[in-house]
Amino acid sequence: MNSIFELFKIGVGPSSSHTVGPMIAAFRFGKECIEKSQVATGADVSIARVEVQLYGSLALTGVGHATDNAIVVGLAGCLPDRTSPEVIQTTVDAARKTGRLLLNGQREIQFDESNDLVWLRNETLPQHPNAIQFKAFRDSGECFLEDQYFSTGGGFVYSREEFDRNFAKSPSAPVVGDSVPYPFRNAKELLQMCRVAHASIESLIQANELTRRSELEIASQLDLLWSVMSNCIDRGCVSSGILPGSLKVPRRAPGIFSKLSRQIGSFELNSSQDMLPSKLLGESKPGALTQSDPLAQLDWVSLFALAVNEENAAGGRVVTAPTNGAAGIIPAVLAYYVYFYPGANRQGIHRFLKTAGAIGLLYKRNASLSAAEMGCQGEVGVACSMAAGGLAACMGGSNEQIENAAEIGMEHNLGLTCDPIAGLVQVPCIERNTMGAAKAINAARLAVLYGDGHHFVSLDRVIETMRQTGVDMQLKYKETSLGGLAVNFVDC
Repeated sequence: MNSIFELFKIGVGPSSSHTVGPMIAAFRFGKECIEKSQVATGADVSIARVEVQLYGSLALTGVGHATDNAIVVGLAGCLPDRTSPEVIQTTVDAARKTGRLLLNGQREIQFDESNDLVWLRNETLPQHPNAIQFKAFRDSGECFLEDQYFSTGGGFVYSREEFDRNFAKSPSAPVVGDSVPYPFRNAKELLQMCRVAHASIESLIQANELTRRSELEIASQLDLLWSVMSNCIDRGCVSSGILPGSLKVPRRAPGIFSKLSRQIGSFELNSSQDMLPSKLLGESKPGALTQSDPLAQLDWVSLFALAVNEENAAGGRVVTAPTNGAAGIIPAVLAYYVYFYPGANRQGIHRFLKTAGAIGLLYKRNASLSAAEMGCQGEVGVACSMAAGGLAACMGGSNEQIENAAEIGMEHNLGLTCDPIAGLVQVPCIERNTMGAAKAINAARLAVLYGDGHHFVSLDRVIETMRQTGVDMQLKYKETSLGGLAVNFVDC
């Protein structure tokens, strides 16, 4: 994997590994069913039903992560980047009401969720904690097609054959090809390539991406990513109510937005929702906020992160950056740059995303983005590291200072567990994004304003430490809701 656009995916909440990944897996299996049924006989084979078995972390926290909904809509031919949350809900409601769905949008089959979706909470496949088994049956009851899929975090999905081919050594070491001019495998190689080429990290990523897309296409995709992030912040700041699920968590972002907005002027949030953060901050550039409160900008950053992750928890459209559980950190830090940093511009937004993407590729290559493997250090920790590097680049940091910022961002998230209460991506996940965003800004400032790029622990060493920590971490702290806050809280 060499493209940053494989990391930054447009999808829906609440989880990249438990919602986006299973939806893609179900879509792929449904599509394969239709294609192979036609090839086998020259005409459509009658497929009566599809049975889905969920293993490990997917089974343990899948209900809270909307894995069931994802499977239904994926089988029906929906993909997370092409389907609105409203269509997803309509499709799920119809399937549950009728007990039938259109496989890949083409063939009506029976789907009795109580029998055809099986939660194997006490079983885990050896390849990965997030495993799905699909079986398609003919009218006769004979199994026509079966396959296993593994959702390895960040929306990445592999069939059994793909997994065996790409992860032959370990689940944390996908094979990296040399089809790009700069096929770096670790931070040391990345920095050395930059030195030889007398180039920035951003420039190397641009050169790699140009092997797949034109310069215009790269810029357009980066613009789209920021647009989706910005729109998500906007929606989160004006969408009130209670988040779905048993905890009944109220949305906090609209109330915070209303209070913070009054510091800029006599603004009052109104029911028409015509005043949004992108409009308010984009027009006023409120740099004078620090005159009344030195930490006001930090409050805005926390708001941005809350807004995104409340949208994610509600099943809204987000950018997987690099996961959904940590989807608020990069948008929050990038919004900090856009709205509060002097001289912020479109080129800087692109620099931020390309640099952050380079760092994310290192984690994907040498560790994992899956909380089911690494705990939350693999989600919030990685996003914090990516955001720190991206902001350091926009602050004018050298390649070595960028690497230092990314290292700081992860070093102080090592050991972070994933223990969502009730299996929902809400507590502590939403607030945890605000903490990750604040750490990222602090890391960038330490590295660029008060550092020269020399430091004791390299980014490669901290990535390997994260991987080892994840391996050593007990299963109950890795997205199972069997330990930590998930079992030690007062349910009022």
